[in-house]
Amino acid sequence: METAVKTKSGKKTVQSFGRFLSGMIMPNIGALLAWGLLTTLFIPTGWLPNAALATVVGPMLRFLIPLLIAYTAGKQVGGLRGGLMGAIATFGVIMGTETTMILGAMLMGPLAGWLIKVFDRAIEGKIRAGFEMLVDTFSIGIFGLILAIFGFWVVGPFVAAITAVLTAGANWINNAHALPAISLFVEPAKILFLNNAINHGIMDPIGIQQAAEFGKSIMFLVETNPGPGLGVLLAYWMFGKGEAKATAPGAVIIHFLGGIHEIYFPYVMMNPILLLSVIGGGAAGLFVESILGAGLVAPPSPGSIFSLMAMCPKGGWLPVLLGVLVATGVSFVISMPFVRKRDLSAEDLTAAIAQTRELKAESKGRTVAPAALRTIPGMIAFACDAGMGSSAMGATTLKKKLNQAGIDLPVKHYAIEDIPKETTIVVTQASLAERARAKAPQATLYTINNFMNAGEYDKLIASLKEQ
Repeated sequence: METAVKTKSGKKTVQSFGRFLSGMIMPNIGALLAWGLLTTLFIPTGWLPNAALATVVGPMLRFLIPLLIAYTAGKQVGGLRGGLMGAIATFGVIMGTETTMILGAMLMGPLAGWLIKVFDRAIEGKIRAGFEMLVDTFSIGIFGLILAIFGFWVVGPFVAAITAVLTAGANWINNAHALPAISLFVEPAKILFLNNAINHGIMDPIGIQQAAEFGKSIMFLVETNPGPGLGVLLAYWMFGKGEAKATAPGAVIIHFLGGIHEIYFPYVMMNPILLLSVIGGGAAGLFVESILGAGLVAPPSPGSIFSLMAMCPKGGWLPVLLGVLVATGVSFVISMPFVRKRDLSAEDLTAAIAQTRELKAESKGRTVAPAALRTIPGMIAFACDAGMGSSAMGATTLKKKLNQAGIDLPVKHYAIEDIPKETTIVVTQASLAERARAKAPQATLYTINNFMNAGEYDKLIASLKEQ
């Protein structure tokens, strides 16, 4: 019993740390993709070489991206003032070394945010009226300067040494063709919703450093390869039965083209032996990619085949495509007998979706909350944790349903934290219901469990029609 409690506690600690890491990177994926596209297109070996535009690539990676990450991390801990402090402190780290300071930003941003948060709490209620702005301004300037100097002399060189060790270790593992073994840990961790933590918290910093040195990195392909999940879904499509077979084609489109990998997790959860499929597919794909020297110039997010192709360097499409195809084939072959053997019902899929939802909620430190319906109408905000994958897909589906029903209501997708105050309707995942209620208490709240289940959208539309 004690061991089980410790295991659960350890899992929560890992998940909490993973959320914190991915929370620094996820909001800045757009900037990373912009840098990746610049690199792919305009460097001398790119698709459209341009000497003038190529000069933007280095400064964007050295200055803009670390500062954005530092600001996001500082704001995550200490609000707007924490974000500003994080950026100031990280600039000192950047100038203290020639190494790309992604890890330095992930260290200094939270530290700076925490420091100003502690200071603000300590002086709360103790500043004389009329001196608030003076104290606020000078505290940022003084503490920011101190941290920038500390970062320049201490943190920058220290992180540069750590980054060199990590990059050398990753290079050695790749050169020894031992990288496929990491699938033993990565693929099961994805099912537990540690994928963002693994990808954006670990693989991206190492990959960005490798890309800066060598022009590409295989680390960007470790977690994002859609092949393992695609093989499982294709097996259900070809050999499954009932609800699983019926929903698999739609899941294939969302997973492979849309890049939302979590759509295949329930299909593995209801038949856990399929973990062998995704592990085998992931390992096979990485083996082929390491042999052929595959790599991407920047993180592909979401993990769509379109994102992967967009981030390929010139001449690098074939190794990446072969890695995806091999991963898909191996996963499909391993899945076939297990999918054929099990006669899974609609209840099995529903239970697996519920279990997946609970795991996602747990990974985000929340519990699943029931739906609540109140009054309507106005603008509809479709919200998810990051405001990108799930909410964008849900908003698109809901718009089509509304148009078909003849209901003219604007639908936009947001991160939970960015739901506009004027919103009167919020649609979100059940696991995010509590946060949505806290952010928009005035709004009507609808919850969606399965984005592929048209019936859930039909219930929402029916309720709108009634009102």
